[in-house]
Amino acid sequence: MSGYAGPDSGPAGAVHVSGTGNAYANGGLANTGYLLIRKFIQVRQAAAPRPPLDVAADALAKAVRREWEKEARLRRLLEPAPLPVRWQVTQRRVAGRIDGAIAEDGRARFAPLPGLTAVTRDVLRRGGALPELHAVYGGLASGRLLLVGEPAVGKTSAAVLLLREALKYRAEAAPDVRGDIPVPVMLTPFGWDPDQENATDWVASRLSREYTLFRNRGGVDRARELLEEGRIALFLDGLDEVGGKQRAAMLSALEEASFRVVVVSRARALTGRRQRLSGAAPLEIQPVCSEDASAYLMNPLRDPAPSGWQELNRRLLDEPGSAVAETLTSPLAISLLRDIYADSDGRPVDELLDADRFPSTRSLQDHLLDQLVRAAYMPRPRRPRPRYSPETAERTLRYLATQVTQTQADRELRWWHIPTWTDRRPRMIFVGAVTGLLYGVVGLFTLWGTAGPVWACLLGPLCALGGGLLAAHHHSELSDQQPLPSAGWRDIFPPGAVALGTFIWLFSGTTSWLVFQLPGNDPFPAWLAYLAALPLGFGTTMVSSRGYKLVAGTILGTGSGPQYDELRNRLSQRPVTETRAVSPRDVWRHHIGLRLVLGLLTGVAVAVFSGSLVAHEYGLRNGVLVGATAGLWACLFAGPAGNLGVAAALSAVQLSISEGTPVRLMSFFEDARRRNLLRAAGPAYQFRHDWLRESLTSSARSEG
Repeated sequence: MSGYAGPDSGPAGAVHVSGTGNAYANGGLANTGYLLIRKFIQVRQAAAPRPPLDVAADALAKAVRREWEKEARLRRLLEPAPLPVRWQVTQRRVAGRIDGAIAEDGRARFAPLPGLTAVTRDVLRRGGALPELHAVYGGLASGRLLLVGEPAVGKTSAAVLLLREALKYRAEAAPDVRGDIPVPVMLTPFGWDPDQENATDWVASRLSREYTLFRNRGGVDRARELLEEGRIALFLDGLDEVGGKQRAAMLSALEEASFRVVVVSRARALTGRRQRLSGAAPLEIQPVCSEDASAYLMNPLRDPAPSGWQELNRRLLDEPGSAVAETLTSPLAISLLRDIYADSDGRPVDELLDADRFPSTRSLQDHLLDQLVRAAYMPRPRRPRPRYSPETAERTLRYLATQVTQTQADRELRWWHIPTWTDRRPRMIFVGAVTGLLYGVVGLFTLWGTAGPVWACLLGPLCALGGGLLAAHHHSELSDQQPLPSAGWRDIFPPGAVALGTFIWLFSGTTSWLVFQLPGNDPFPAWLAYLAALPLGFGTTMVSSRGYKLVAGTILGTGSGPQYDELRNRLSQRPVTETRAVSPRDVWRHHIGLRLVLGLLTGVAVAVFSGSLVAHEYGLRNGVLVGATAGLWACLFAGPAGNLGVAAALSAVQLSISEGTPVRLMSFFEDARRRNLLRAAGPAYQFRHDWLRESLTSSARSEG
């Protein structure tokens, strides 16, 4: 055919274009067909189901990114631009030899992440900033990284920035290698008992509570599989906030984990011989250099900057020994200065340059600390409004600092000591009145139905008065300083105590049934014998465990005295509060929730025991009435009347009236912890810095 141009000797698939429109059309059709086929293959590939772990990892990365974007804004790590992170290999003895981290012998536990290279000794020696920190995180052969430093040096901020950098790196990776890049998640160690759970099981359990992705059926198993496959990297912050024994056990458990681990801690918490993470690269976050501090403070200002700021900047850069330069090596001091002066309504920064007023670093630091609480609770644009006003927060923290300084040698803020700060008499009256009213009403109703109206009117008020007085006295005992009671189900129901209680139940039930089968006794059904004996087994379990105080004073509390402590120690082994890192709020919730439930169970046990016996002798109706009355008393006595969490909550109401502190004091503690004013130390709180506590105490004294 005229004008046809056949295949040329060019590259395969190329079409030689010559002369006519037909040839061009034929070549265009061929190219179009090729593109359509390629597009079809891509669509089929995209439509193919993705592996479930890839889907779960991507969903987790999205949730973590959303969570920490919000948290970074709250911490002011996004706007303005954060201070640069500087790090060096620490000279402190907080880890083993560096050889175990880099594995120069070729026995690497983790291959470098896609696009990164293996970390060498020279890389660690050079130190660096955030990009180099991410390269170390992703290329470390051991997969174990320690971020340590002095208080207020910015360790947690560095970890948050590293986490965001790791998320960004994963999001920008090619889809075919993204699955080989783990999703970083940041957790605190509270709630972990390494003696009962290995690191993988604990993290999987925490993820199922933190992220809705893992709350459905099989969610924990999916999280565990991601961890076992190395699809998740753990950032553990706050290890220095748990006790030494727990910390050592956690570090040992982390050594065996199958995923990458980044531990954030104060350096001094890891200097003990048993407090080291084997195979970890220990990097110390460095104080802020003058150039970085200058850029952070001056860049947001207009050009030219006000004269006061220019002079402050000159001293910062040119006079390294000045009070200003030495003070502004801390991220906390730098951010405070910016919050107080750059974001204020024209407050002159010149006052910081007054050598007579601020002759030393300590005087300048104290001045900034005086503004710390107000700056932490100051409303700011595009941020959630603080729950508490600066005045309320400052007043509350001053009161807490004074109490801790005066009453605690170790300067710990123990919430279970709050009842000792207030007058116990108002709480006794309240608890006694409520208990007496409830018990009196039920007692009156019971006596009316069993003994008649005359006896009900005579004995009902006596029941109310006696019940109220006993409950008030029991509650008053909580106003004395005491150790923290048991904080876990395993303390209340250890296997040894449960076994002993089960034996007593079966033995008592069988014995009573056999006795009633003897000639001359009324028939007693076997099910009723075992039902009546069940409270005896429950009481035995409680008495022989660390929950014995819950039944003390009730019919089930026989043998609950301290003379049986040796038996309890044998049956209960170590208390959970010594082996499990529990946050203060979780412990408080435990006393509000768990012990109220146990008080209810105690009441039910007393009701079943007394009611079943009365029902057998005097009928079901009388048995129900007597059981309900006896059970209500035991429930109130063992539950709210003897609950430390309830006592702390009632004391918070008293403090709100007398001192102007928040009614929900535990919520305030947690809010102050989020704002880096308090820190958790196991089940107690501490002020984030001793000099903050001292500054607040001094302010309270000067105002007093």
